[in-house]
Amino acid sequence: MSASPTISMVAGEPSGDLLAGLLLNSLRERWPGLRASGIGGAHMAAQGFEAWWPVEKLSVRGYLEVLPRLPELLRIRRQLAERLLALRPDLFIGVDAPDFNFALEARLKSAGLKTLHFVSPSFWAWRPEKLLKLKAAVDHVLCLFPFEPELLAAHGIDATYVGHPLASVIPLVPDRGAARQNLGLADHDTVVALLPGSRAAEIKHLLPRFLAAAALIKKAHVNAKFLVPAVAHVRNEIERVAQASGLGTAVQVVPGQSHAVLAACDATLIASGTATLEAALFKRPMVIAYAMPTISYRLMRKKRQLPWIGLPNVLCAPREWLQRPDHVPAHVFADRPDAPFVVPELVQDAATPQALAHEMLNWLSAPGRVLALEQRFAALHLELKRDTTRLATDAIETLLVR
Repeated sequence: MSASPTISMVAGEPSGDLLAGLLLNSLRERWPGLRASGIGGAHMAAQGFEAWWPVEKLSVRGYLEVLPRLPELLRIRRQLAERLLALRPDLFIGVDAPDFNFALEARLKSAGLKTLHFVSPSFWAWRPEKLLKLKAAVDHVLCLFPFEPELLAAHGIDATYVGHPLASVIPLVPDRGAARQNLGLADHDTVVALLPGSRAAEIKHLLPRFLAAAALIKKAHVNAKFLVPAVAHVRNEIERVAQASGLGTAVQVVPGQSHAVLAACDATLIASGTATLEAALFKRPMVIAYAMPTISYRLMRKKRQLPWIGLPNVLCAPREWLQRPDHVPAHVFADRPDAPFVVPELVQDAATPQALAHEMLNWLSAPGRVLALEQRFAALHLELKRDTTRLATDAIETLLVR
């Protein structure tokens, strides 16, 4: 095996860029001469990654939202495949983004290239048909969650549980005082973090609701402060919507620094996605919300396998809830009223400003409930914290020398 392997990677959104950057750091520790290129963002670039296209090109979610971008996305995938088939890297790593990566991986694998997928698709939550595509596309899967390898093995897919990299990056006991000091906040401030997501569509559908909820929260906590971390490509839009909210200086848009904001806040109103796991690792109470165009929601809802959309609820659920009995239809199982929730979820029409504010105020007025949640999230943190560097690179090295 070469001491300087060539690896190509594709990350399809900011959360994938973060995970890929952490993985690249681990790979470079083992192979200092490693060369990496493909599609990525700032976290990957910081590890010497050569981005042929920026991650923002792939950052789109939903059915209707994809349609206007589909010709461009297909063109990028075709051009990337041709470039990789000419380059013939030692390994291709698709980081999440299954709708883009699976077809690319399948084409590369059929041409004799080794392929690995980092982050198992959440087939246990929705779209179980992804399993067939995954099996045809990759040689190995690196799993973030402990229950996934067993589920994948049942379908003949090789996988390794490596833990979640964020569990090693985020401290078990976050320093809230230091985070508040760095953000110019006092210890006695009531601080609510608003995280509406990093896609333009998420900002459009969620941020106005979040800010309207913030106005209602402020009636009960007149000195409350609201922080909105913003990645560069949506910062201007976030600032525009925030300025129009009427909250004035009570709302502050923070360039980046989502981890500092989560460490500093008392609670967070947050879009479903990887950020909810980050909030759990910071031991923060949260209200999870999501909204999208009606047609997209109806199409996606039919494919749900579980009662939850938020990772904290999924990961804290009893394990038997992650495997739906074959005789129970998915939509029936997903709508079970007895499903246990550790944090509230408000989706689509239920995510009204009034409902969001009500659930947030429940957290802000219940310190005992918050303490119990912090203890549960601390246990989850320990479960996800593994020697990800060694486990991931060991699995990759095994695949490279196979």
